[in-house]
Amino acid sequence: MKNKKISDEEKKVLLRLKQITKKIYYHNKLYHEKNRPEISDSKFDELIKENNFLEKKYPHLILDNSPNKITGGSASKKFSKSTHKIPMLSLANAFNKEDLKEFIERIRKYLNIDSSQYIEFINEPKIDGLSINLLYEKGNLKYASTRGDGKEGENVTANVLTIKDIPSKLKGSEIINEIEIRGEIFLTREDFITFNEKLNDKEKFSNPRNAAAGSLRQINPNITKLRPLRFLAHGFGLSTKKYDKLSNYYSDLKHWGIPTNNLIETSKSDNGMIKYFEKINYKRNTIKYDIDGIVFKINDIVLQNRLGSVGKNPRWAIALKFSAEKTNTLIKKIDLQVGRTGAITPVARLDPVNIGGVIVSNATLHNFDEIEKKDIYVGDTVEIQRAGDVIPIVIKVIKKSNKRGPQIIIPKYCPVCGSKTIRENDEAVLRCGNKIDCKAQILGQLKHFISKKGLNIDGFGEKHLIQFWRLGFIKNYVDIFKIEKFQKKILQLDGWKQLSFNNLLESCENSKKIQFDKFIYALGIRYVGETISTLLAREFISASNLINNSNIKDTLSNIDGLGPKAVNSITNYFNNKVNIRIVTELIEILDLQSYKKPNLKNKFS
Repeated sequence: MKNKKISDEEKKVLLRLKQITKKIYYHNKLYHEKNRPEISDSKFDELIKENNFLEKKYPHLILDNSPNKITGGSASKKFSKSTHKIPMLSLANAFNKEDLKEFIERIRKYLNIDSSQYIEFINEPKIDGLSINLLYEKGNLKYASTRGDGKEGENVTANVLTIKDIPSKLKGSEIINEIEIRGEIFLTREDFITFNEKLNDKEKFSNPRNAAAGSLRQINPNITKLRPLRFLAHGFGLSTKKYDKLSNYYSDLKHWGIPTNNLIETSKSDNGMIKYFEKINYKRNTIKYDIDGIVFKINDIVLQNRLGSVGKNPRWAIALKFSAEKTNTLIKKIDLQVGRTGAITPVARLDPVNIGGVIVSNATLHNFDEIEKKDIYVGDTVEIQRAGDVIPIVIKVIKKSNKRGPQIIIPKYCPVCGSKTIRENDEAVLRCGNKIDCKAQILGQLKHFISKKGLNIDGFGEKHLIQFWRLGFIKNYVDIFKIEKFQKKILQLDGWKQLSFNNLLESCENSKKIQFDKFIYALGIRYVGETISTLLAREFISASNLINNSNIKDTLSNIDGLGPKAVNSITNYFNNKVNIRIVTELIEILDLQSYKKPNLKNKFS
């Protein structure tokens, strides 16, 4: 952007563009180089959309380091660098049908082609994997490199040679002198789940794309060899053979023994392209690997060359992205899950799918009324949604099963402890009537107690908690801080060593210092969330005041913000002798920080 006087509004826009650019570069580096993204795909797409909107509205404010000039990350220092013969460009993204139509109109305008003439496009799924460049000379693989910054990437030839889909020598008699074959390295969802289950919690990958990138970037090729990596080709860079059609190049790939996508089709209109997008989006869950959109590329190479590129993007291709928060999948079965407050929730077990960079295999059905309302059966194809860290939910049925059995029956008894189920008059939720010793509720309460918003015991995950609970080492909150007495038995378990056990003890010790309001929240009292926990801490100041209040119901009834349900629930909790005993022991163990009212002095001065 040239230096000139700008308005106050433009200053704000310029500041926002700089902020967005900084965020995009940061998250782009985490995604491409570290393989450890901190935000979901949808959040990243929102940044891109906002940046593109502002750049389109204020073109004179476009930064010299605009995100639209990013092609990937820089090459890692642990690998030697490899320069691409022809730069590897990145595709521009479209997020809706209007974006796609604008893309086609720009092409027609640039080529001076009116709407009476058709342009043939190659349509293919956009695999969510790691881009790779394979240079073959006289049919022999000379080197393989990642995208890197688009001009040079990491030389990963030794690792790539361990992938069965990538031949060291091309098949056939008509071998060209030199060609850069480009494509995507990935893992199928099934292979990812199997492979990921073998890793410990700290080594696990969040999705197949990260696992593929991490596997390819191993210093030791023998480790890469053990990973079930796949490859599909989708383009080329330098080629000493001249092609007039991209489809002809794809034919050569098959002849050479290079795998291509079997879902590729051609279209000659925007309606055909949109129909293809909708068709693939509908059957997304049946595709064995993750895709995050559809790539549309002009088939005519002459037209591609005329269009060229702008910034980091070719003008002749675009990626129309799927929703990062929604997708379709199959319900394999429906289980009943009992939560810490006794709520019995039907949970759909799904064919695993990737939503927003996370593999999802379960989705809540909320309650039995929702199942009936949405007409959900096992075997149905459904649309599911996941936004941020929210548990995935089933939105609607997309396709009914051909063999619909009986709909799930509302249970009369708790599926865990066998106690009678109850439903309060003003609630749709069915609950287990056993509030004392239902194992599912006890385990749920323990999970809540050690959670991030509770005591936040670092390194004490649900997996360890469930293991200790099943072995009888932990039966209530207090037992967590007495785990040291089971040291000998724990050190005999798989995955446990003295160092990891010492780390656990240290984490438990560090968690003892806790604010009073967080302690109240950690107890998991029904209707008591973070807001009500703060109200209680502000009113009672300390735990001893709370448990020793002889007229607790009247005190609670006078607190603004507490409704009758919360009052009754808290009263019942602290009238229970077992609860009082456990809370009293916790008070002696923990370093509870009494609630301090905020200092309002000089607040309005």
